[in-house]
Amino acid sequence: MICVSIGRTRHSAFVEEHRNLAARGAQLIELRVDWLRNSPNLAQLITNRPTPVIVTCRRKEDRGRWLGTEEDRQKLLREAIIAGVEYVDLEMDIARSIRRYGKTKRIVSYHNFDETPRDLHVIHKQIQLADPDIIKIVTMANTPGDITRMMQLVAESKIPTAGFCMGELGVPSRILCGKFGSSFTYATFSKDRELAPGQIAFDDMKDIYHYDEINAETKIFGVVGDPIGHSMSPLIHNAALKAAGINAVYVPFRIPADTLAQSLADLNWLQVQGLSVTIPHKEAAAALAQSCNEMVQAVGASNTLVRNAVGGWDASNTDYESILDSVLLGLDPENPDPSKLMGQKVLLLGAGGAARAAAMAMVRSGAVVTISSRTHKRATALAGEMGCQHCSWENRGSVDPNILINCTPVGMHPNVDESPIQANWLTPGTLVFDTVYNPEKTLLLKQAKQRDCRIVTGIEMFVRQAARQFERFNGQPASMDLMRETLRQAISPVRINYKPGDE
Repeated sequence: MICVSIGRTRHSAFVEEHRNLAARGAQLIELRVDWLRNSPNLAQLITNRPTPVIVTCRRKEDRGRWLGTEEDRQKLLREAIIAGVEYVDLEMDIARSIRRYGKTKRIVSYHNFDETPRDLHVIHKQIQLADPDIIKIVTMANTPGDITRMMQLVAESKIPTAGFCMGELGVPSRILCGKFGSSFTYATFSKDRELAPGQIAFDDMKDIYHYDEINAETKIFGVVGDPIGHSMSPLIHNAALKAAGINAVYVPFRIPADTLAQSLADLNWLQVQGLSVTIPHKEAAAALAQSCNEMVQAVGASNTLVRNAVGGWDASNTDYESILDSVLLGLDPENPDPSKLMGQKVLLLGAGGAARAAAMAMVRSGAVVTISSRTHKRATALAGEMGCQHCSWENRGSVDPNILINCTPVGMHPNVDESPIQANWLTPGTLVFDTVYNPEKTLLLKQAKQRDCRIVTGIEMFVRQAARQFERFNGQPASMDLMRETLRQAISPVRINYKPGDE
């Protein structure tokens, strides 16, 4: 079950938000009464309540907003119990001083905003001595391995336990805890109001991750990267999984740079079945895999890892085909023939994993490729590997290509006012392909349109590579139309009717 936390400063706003959430399907609400500007009036908050509630009042040392005395705080919690609320949240250090009464269930909680302690089981046993109905343990994740230790604790507990990790690294645990038996997870009532680090909005937990459908048999897929918060992969993969009736969930794993191998080893207990791989891990993914297909070996980078029969990883690369398809659709949507790339002059911006795939796709198709990167050393190295030309970032405007491919993150949300190239360097008729997909119409593509260039948006590549990943993960195709429409609705306030190659 999803418990939705409400934190508002006015009683009337609490009541209105509660009714609104109930209408949207919320089944359990946490009333964070420490957020109230005035002294809490419990009767106003709980009379005729539309759902069961948890009454919680956090002290400042617990990252709450309670400004009154500790005596008054505990008195308020006792009043909630006497009033017969469904649950009351008691910190483990005060739980023994507040006696059980009536039918109100006791959530005895431990929070650590700095780390996930090594002695989680000891803490769990200590809480058991405080007469809990439900144990709640929430800690800060500082490594991906903290997620594993928390999920193991939840899975092994004989007493109902709500356990997950905070922070960006801990986000997957808020979703996956249901698979391992957590009594419930917590979500925030608004995307704009995070009541705890890493908290996911109720609508996202319900409509993207379908939390209430997660069970012990649910397979786990995900995307690894750093940063990862901007990724739309969970949105479109979960939509495709839902449409296909597959019992699986796809979650974002933030894996810090240079830690992929160790992080995946630390997460091994979760038995993640497949991973999309994005910046900066594509080359590391190829290196750690037990087996790599021919394209990964040629490109030296992988954007897809699939769990094999012996528990290791098989690597593939769906960027290559997706980039090639996108460029060919831009050249001629009616006849995407690879031979049309023969002799075409291509300027490729970037030298990361996607740029490697793009360079290989263009070179193998007979194009004349020049690579330019803000890190000239990487551009030189990649050009040497691919047998193509390179130029400095400062001189990229002198190339005058037939096809421009941007594989840098320049122009990605929220930096939408940036472009990797000056508008006056664009020649009418040039095909401009930007692999950035959020926003769909980047500043580069807007400038290209104004200069009478043909354009292909990053949505084409993103959806095509995701659909190929989905098929590798699940053994069946995904609906690209569904993925494309889901993505466009998420990133565009107005639906854009666009076809590859439009001028």
